[in-house]
Amino acid sequence: MIESIIPKLPMRHKAMTEKFYTDLGFEASKDGFPHYLMMKNGTVEIHFFEFKDLIPEQNYGQVYVRCSGLEELYHLYIERGITIHPAGNLSSKPWGQKEFSILDPDHNLITFGEATGL
Repeated sequence: MIESIIPKLPMRHKAMTEKFYTDLGFEASKDGFPHYLMMKNGTVEIHFFEFKDLIPEQNYGQVYVRCSGLEELYHLYIERGITIHPAGNLSSKPWGQKEFSILDPDHNLITFGEATGL
C-alpha cells in the first residue's frame, strides 16, 4: 500500500540548497551522499539530486505542501527574509485553499496551502 510520496527536485549546489531549506525549517539527513540531499520537516520530506548544468529559468520543478498554521508560516518566512514569489502572495483560492509560493535557488516552485473550506 502507498504510504507517502517524496518529490525529487534538481539542485545545482548542495550547500546552497541545504541552507535555503534549513532556513525554511527543514533538517538535512546525515547521509553522506555527495550529489544527493534529503531534507525533512516533520513528516514532510523533499529530496534533491545534483544537476550542475541546470538553467534555473528553464526549471519547472514544483511541489505543493499542505500545512496548518499557514498565515504564521507565511509571516515567519517573511521575518526570515525568504522571498515570496511575485505571483504567490498569501491569498484565498476559489478551490478552497489559502496559499503562498516561493522559489528556491534553482527555481523549484514550492507552494504552501491550507484548506479553508468552500
